[in-house]
Amino acid sequence: MTPGYARKVDNNQAEIVEALRAAGASVTDLSRFGHGVPDLLIGFRGVNYLFEVKAVGAKFTLPEQRWFDEWRGQSAVVRTVEQALYVIGAM
Repeated sequence: MTPGYARKVDNNQAEIVEALRAAGASVTDLSRFGHGVPDLLIGFRGVNYLFEVKAVGAKFTLPEQRWFDEWRGQSAVVRTVEQALYVIGAM
């Protein structure tokens, strides 16, 4: 993988997106943007969230780690549907 370019989507992302939408959230997939930007932009009850979706045991790429080190707003790493729903307050 070339740093800064879009990467593959983790296997659990579709399930997480489906659950977020079922809970009433709007979801925009940012995963093709690359450059370490988180995978998902979520809107729920007037609040925006940025989620990096990771499979269990998966680690950050170097661009992802840089992005998270430098970002000063909300962001979260989620690995399960339960984690994603918890972060947005839908559980």
